[in-house]
Amino acid sequence: MPAVVVFPFDLFGSAGTGAGARLLGDAVHEILDDTERETRPCRADALRGNVRVTELEFESLAEVGDWRNRGRRAARAALKSREFVLWLGGNHLSALPLLEELGGGTLVVQFDAHLDVYAFHDNTTELSHGNFLSHFSGPRPRFVNVGHRDLFLTPAEIAETFEAVYPAWEVAADVNRVAAELRAKAGAAKRVWIDLDCDAFDPAALPAVAEPLPFGLAPPTFLALFEAVWGGNVVGMSVSEFDPGRDVRDTGLNLLGWLVEYVLLKAATRTP
Repeated sequence: MPAVVVFPFDLFGSAGTGAGARLLGDAVHEILDDTERETRPCRADALRGNVRVTELEFESLAEVGDWRNRGRRAARAALKSREFVLWLGGNHLSALPLLEELGGGTLVVQFDAHLDVYAFHDNTTELSHGNFLSHFSGPRPRFVNVGHRDLFLTPAEIAETFEAVYPAWEVAADVNRVAAELRAKAGAAKRVWIDLDCDAFDPAALPAVAEPLPFGLAPPTFLALFEAVWGGNVVGMSVSEFDPGRDVRDTGLNLLGWLVEYVLLKAATRTP
């Protein structure tokens, strides 16, 4: 039974992405409502009564101040149930409580245009959505990045956090090699989490992000790499950094809405 957690936190970077998390949560409800109204047999029947949705809000100072603990409690409850978890977050920082709950031993395959360990002259040293991978509490999962377009960080700096990276230019040069290596890494891991920052996509395909970078992943390329990672040991997926205020003719919403439904169906119909 898939569990969906809507966690619309968007402070300390990319304000507006909280609305994106809520909008994707609405898309989940629409998918489930459409399924319930359908009278003919369809593949979506697997979702009937099998998707649990939890939505958190940040309407008071107390809720905002306790965001990290609230996120960890929500993640802990979802993961403890041993269900597939779909985490719909605001900015990428909203994934931190979840990733902290995953802890060491989990392989996180992260699709992201940025490496989120920045400490340059124009970056804050305090926790933000651009450096949160350097602010873990407790054991950190193993990280593999796919699709980054970073041109500043040195290999030594990258290796402090990531056990492997596949920048966009390597994916473009040989997507089959990257897919094969991801398949091997994911297959050898005890458990896998897929983490999608929406700016991994090329802005021509998904313009609704705060910090777009050119030469990103095309949707079919992303789907091929997603399929390479997918397996019975994938315990969940997080989606963040969707800013509907920057969308163009609902391009991003349509892409992510389809992807959310695709992932829920894969999780609901996979065999143990």
